[in-house]
Amino acid sequence: MQQINSELNHYQRIGGEEKVRALVARFYQLMDELPEAYGIRKLHAADLQSAQEKLFKFLSGWMGGPQLFIEQYGHPMLRRRHLPFVISGSERDQWMLCMNQALSEVVPDTTLRQELSDAFAKVAHHMRNQAD
Repeated sequence: MQQINSELNHYQRIGGEEKVRALVARFYQLMDELPEAYGIRKLHAADLQSAQEKLFKFLSGWMGGPQLFIEQYGHPMLRRRHLPFVISGSERDQWMLCMNQALSEVVPDTTLRQELSDAFAKVAHHMRNQAD
């Protein structure tokens, strides 16, 4: 008997590893290409491969799949890991711009897309460490 969508976690609903990797790849491609994302792009190394792999591993577990990030790096402690970087509302909004566009291109399920966007928005807002 097939489970209905509400019984599946986000990792299963998005399509597992392949789709999470596609989402992350598109997110970083957009960050690299969109002039509106310059503020967050300059916070990253020239080569985005390491950041891309870390975000993939984090999202895998965050969405309910394998806990790849925790297995390799320990607890994510997202806010603490991001404290060395200036993150205000502007950086949050740039991050969300890239993620929402990636979601719209990679995730055809509108309900799932909105759920993920809402969840990402909460995390992105929590990452802020500077006043606007």
